[in-house]
Amino acid sequence: MAAESLRDQDLLLKQLKAFDESKAGVKGIVDAGVLTKIPEMFIHPQIDHGQETQTKFSISVVDLTDSAVGMSRHAEVIDEVRRAAETVGLFQVVNHGIPKRVMEEILQAMRGFHELPKEVKAEYYSSDPKRKVRFVGINKLARSSSRNYWRDSFICDMTYSKPLDSKELPEVCRDITMEYSEHAHKLGVTLFELLSEGLGLKPDHFLGLECAKAHYILGSYYPACPQPELTIGVNKHTDRSFLTILLQNHVRGLQVLYENHWIDVPPIPGAMVVNIGDLLQLISNNIYKSGIHRVLSMKEGPRVSVGCFFQHPLDSADRIYGPIKELTSEENPPIYRGTTLADYLQGHFVKGIINGVSGLEYLKV
Repeated sequence: MAAESLRDQDLLLKQLKAFDESKAGVKGIVDAGVLTKIPEMFIHPQIDHGQETQTKFSISVVDLTDSAVGMSRHAEVIDEVRRAAETVGLFQVVNHGIPKRVMEEILQAMRGFHELPKEVKAEYYSSDPKRKVRFVGINKLARSSSRNYWRDSFICDMTYSKPLDSKELPEVCRDITMEYSEHAHKLGVTLFELLSEGLGLKPDHFLGLECAKAHYILGSYYPACPQPELTIGVNKHTDRSFLTILLQNHVRGLQVLYENHWIDVPPIPGAMVVNIGDLLQLISNNIYKSGIHRVLSMKEGPRVSVGCFFQHPLDSADRIYGPIKELTSEENPPIYRGTTLADYLQGHFVKGIINGVSGLEYLKV
């Protein structure tokens, strides 16, 4: 049995290697012909595919109208954002300032990239994290687990300390990606200010910690899946960012874990999903919660999403982050020890993924 298991594992790794070398992604498999069964390397036998939801609970939708300092709803919005961040760690926002046209065009553009001929996309295919623009068809841990997600990704590093030259982007999504990035960054600044005030801090406290200085855009493409019960778009995880802003098209699949129930995060026209990341949970000393979430595979498709992930720029990754002093005391001591971003990303976060627990568990005092 052990020898047979090793042979199966070796076969899966060979399939995964061939898939990676094709540089065509999951979309390439779908385009190859009529697909009635998914390749074995996408089957996740140990994943809980249950879709049980807690019907009495729904994800908060926060209206950002008149939420600026001095406006009529400022205090009300702070309270709504704080409560969502303290409990689920995920909520949606409307009337956020990103024009409808921009939202529609960035979704169309990201779908357009993923539906380019495979020869064109192959030029951008890379696992090198130093490349500012790259196409990825394989998840980071697939080489060791031999199981891949039913998703393709297009990554754009928009770090402001080293601005992206728009010419590095494919023409199909060039101008709108730059425009969307500016709008998403502006919304991120607003959310960081509201979240900062929710902790009793000055509005610019998180901004002073450079929480909004760097972000990258992730355009994800989940093809329709003939056997969604056997695979998954993205397994359960928390984000390694301070904050994530996500735009999703009309195809559902996103879920967040709350009180041991998977809660659907339904696509709402004009809404943006906001997710607290590990680094914000760390510096808030566990007041804000990094939402555990996943994306199911669906028979309907494609599902397209555009995530904007705010994290500290890697060129200054030696800065130490720990619980904010104003949020700790003798009665409420620090829960986590300080860490550099590099240490967290390369050590604790990866350990968390491998062991199926939050990477923050390895930083507890």
